[in-house]
Order: sequence, then structure tokens, then C-alpha cells
Amino acid sequence: MSDIAQPRIAAPTPPDRRTVLRTGGVAAAAVAGAAALTVVDVRPAHAVAVREDPFALGVASGDPLPTAVVLWTRLVRDPFSAASMGDADVEVRWEVAMDRTFRTVVRRGTALARRRYAHSVHVDVTGLSPATDYWYRFRAASYVSPAGRTRTTPAAGSRPARVRFAVASCQNLQQGYWPAYTALAAEDLDLVLHLGDYIYETDPKSSLPGRRHTTPRMPGLNQLRTLGDYRARHAQYKLDPALQAAHAAAPWIAVWDDHDVENNYADLVDEVGDTGARHQSRSVFATQRAAGYQAYWEHLPLRPRPSFGTPAYRVYRGADFGTLLRLTVLDTRQYRTDQPGGYTHDLGPESAGRRSTTGTLTGAAQERWLTGRLATSAATWNVVAQQTMMARTRWPASLGTLDLPFLSSLDQWDGYAAQRARLLRRIVSDGVANPVVLSADVHSTWFNDLVVDPDDPHARVVASELVAPAISSRFVGEPEVRRTLRSLNPWTRYFDGARHGYLLMDVDRDRWLVRARTVDSVTSRTSPVRTTAAFAVALGSPGIVRA
Repeated sequence: MSDIAQPRIAAPTPPDRRTVLRTGGVAAAAVAGAAALTVVDVRPAHAVAVREDPFALGVASGDPLPTAVVLWTRLVRDPFSAASMGDADVEVRWEVAMDRTFRTVVRRGTALARRRYAHSVHVDVTGLSPATDYWYRFRAASYVSPAGRTRTTPAAGSRPARVRFAVASCQNLQQGYWPAYTALAAEDLDLVLHLGDYIYETDPKSSLPGRRHTTPRMPGLNQLRTLGDYRARHAQYKLDPALQAAHAAAPWIAVWDDHDVENNYADLVDEVGDTGARHQSRSVFATQRAAGYQAYWEHLPLRPRPSFGTPAYRVYRGADFGTLLRLTVLDTRQYRTDQPGGYTHDLGPESAGRRSTTGTLTGAAQERWLTGRLATSAATWNVVAQQTMMARTRWPASLGTLDLPFLSSLDQWDGYAAQRARLLRRIVSDGVANPVVLSADVHSTWFNDLVVDPDDPHARVVASELVAPAISSRFVGEPEVRRTLRSLNPWTRYFDGARHGYLLMDVDRDRWLVRARTVDSVTSRTSPVRTTAAFAVALGSPGIVRA
């Protein structure tokens, strides 16, 4: 039986009159009592008290198609203990309606919240209409979840006039609050695209009230190791009301990056520089990675599901918005070769990436899939969404410890220069229309022109790259990068390492408009959002210009 529930559809009946749209404040309260000597209390200092309402983690939808969407929730009593819901699977009822008051319910069914998946629920609702807004909710026993809004994608072959979506990433809970998600929830979006670092794996350490991480099974390693570790950390992030609001406002397509398991890992290779208890063999790390992948699936509205018991999980996938936009989402962690050189923090000489002629960020199978999707696309815009910056980026030498004129981040595409050149050449040779690359990971906003040979000052621009800022994760080195930007990175058209937020995309048949939507501060739960940069790509002209 599929672990994504196939809905059992019942005929529509009038819903009850109970109010189900609820605001999502999560009350903070300290947990009293000390843990026994042999038990690690995973709860952070601000842990909420045990709740009877099982919907404390909210609701979400994702992976929309023209006639289907995945609905998600997870039942909890104690958010920090998956065992608190007991050993039995729990039947959950769900409803999808045309209106936020649920007067016109169009789909209804039941699904099991299974104990083995931490009582998470993934319902693949089918039979919906293309390009349509819906509202959904869940029921368990006498409890009703908050309601969420979702939207299906346009029908295949249709010609939508516009698509509007946001790109978010890098939400380190310990480094800031998330007013950016409060603002994102107020945008009228077809989609939220999340490009990784949904959680961070680091030990509890934060000066911000209520933002200390859960305690892992092995504190002191600055890592999560067990399925229980990852589940508790995901639940902690999900308790944030701003994140819950962003999930309830629009469907998401999400894909992981490194911190969703461990910083800068590559395939089954542990982080460079790990020694002693921090270092793991490939076989041991495979178990940790499988735990991270399972917890990621358990807490996000994903259609593809893990092969439980193995470390593998295919999350690269695509979505089409009629003939307007083809979205291709990559996984650049699970299949990559190790970063070249073994340099601390993977900061090293540019030559290391150039010498890595067999290095790959995607693996051969995913690369073939990617180039095939691009070559056969009839869409006006062709989008490659992935995790790390693709443009050649030279970093000031002052950010590292090597005696070099500048540094390269070998964790980015600069560490895999041969594959980057190969991909950009294929985009040219296959005549891919209006290619745009979406990236994240670096906790800063970059708008870049992409060229096959960045050493040629007259090189033809092949594509535009839009790099999303972090929701809250800190960027180090903003003054140094800004001071050397023009000399080291002439293909960069815009950079901002000081602000946090997200990218807002308005795409039509004539141009791609991107706006950096940033907040004034992440040291407060509330902060105004403003547009601090607006750039555009014109149809048929891949260079990015100010709008």
C-alpha cells in the first residue's frame, strides 16, 4: 500500500458550522522538571506544553499538478516526542472545498496517520480542476485543523498569461525570527519554491529569546544523528507561526540542501575536517542521511516518498505551468562527488574546480534527465531550480586562510566547473528558450549573468541566475564582498549580503520580473517588508537589467 494516501472519496455533504480558520500563535512555556540522568531532554527552553489538539504543527500543501495536489499534516501531542501519539495508526478525515468557509466541499476522504512515519499524513488529492484555488482542512476525533489554501497548476498545453511565485531558503531558527514568512504569506502566490536548509543541524546556542535548538542525542558534536533528532528539530521549526502561515497560504515545492542533513556533505561523504566522534564512515553516515531524509519527508508536503530502510530518496522532479514556464528542480547533494581538494570549509583555489573534470553535482542519471527536459521543452521560460550558486564567484582572500589572490567556494558550481560548462553549452546547442537558473545557499542576494567562459570579457550571456537571500541565516563578509565585487565578479549585476527575505517572481510572456523582498530586521518577530531591488529579463534576451 502506498505511503502517500490514495484518498477514499465520499460524496460531498454539508460541512458543520464550526469555525476552522484560526490564527496560529504558539504560546511559549518552560518545561518543568529535570530529565533522568540517562535521558536527554530534547526540548528547548521555550518548548510548548503538551497539547491535546493534535494539529499543533499546522497544515501544508505541495507538489501541485493540473488536477492534483498533496495535502500534509502531522498529528502530535508532544511535538518533541513522536512516541507521544501512541503506537496505533490514527484515522484522519480531510476535506477540499471551493471556498474558505467550506460550503462547497468538492473532495472528502480519510487517510491514516501512521505511527511508523511519526503520524504524518500525505494525501494525494486527485480529480481537481486546473489553475484553481482550493481550501483544505483535516479532522481527527473532535479536533479540526487550521485551514490552508492551495492552487493547482494550469492545464497541459494551456497558455496562462502569468505565474507568480516566491523563492525562499536558509531559515536558521537560532539566527533570527521569520517576519519574511509573515510577509510572504500575504502575497498572492501560485507557488512557494523552497531551495533548501529548511532546518539546521547545529547544537543549541542562541541569544534570541525562544530560538534555542532542541538538544540532540549526542550534544557537543554540533550534529543531528538519529531519526528522533531530526523529527524533534523539524517539529520545533514547524511550531513557528510565521512558517505555518506561509505553508497555509500557498502550495510549496521543496528540495533539501546540506543543513537538512549535515553541512557540506556530498553523497555519503561526511563534512570535510570532521575528526574524532564527529567523523563517520560512509556506512554510518548513510544511516544518518536516511534519518534526515525520512524526517524531511515526514514534515513536508512531498509527492515522491523515500524508500525506507535505504539512504536513497529521489526528490528531483519537475512541474509545468502550461506553455508559459517549465520548472525543473534538482537535487545537488545526494548524487554529487566530493568537493575537490579537501580544503577547510571547501574554500580553495579556483584551479581545484577546473581540474575536477569528472566531478558532478547531479550524478549522470539526473544530468541526463535535466538536459532531456530542457531539450524537449516547448515552454516560453525554462527554469532550473537548484541549491548552490552557478555563476563563477571569486571571494575575497580575507574570508579564508590560504595565501591566494582570491578564493573559490568548491561546494558551489565552481567546484564542478566542467559540468557547469557542459550544461551551459547544451543550453546553447539545444536552443533552450529563455533559460533562468534559481539558486540559494549563500545567505545573500545575487543576480548574475551566466556565460560559458567567464574569462572571456566578451562572452555571450547564456542565461540569468537569480540567487535568493536567506530567510534568517547570517551572511559573513558583506563589506569585503561588496568592496571587491566589480573587480572579482564582473558578471554579477546585483549583490546584497546585509538583508534577509525572499525573491518574488512575476513571469509573463514578455518578461521575467524579480523583486528582492526584504525585512528590516530578523531580531524581532515583526518587521516591515519592502522591495529593495527589482530586475528583469526580457523575452529572448537572457541578460538581467534593472526594472
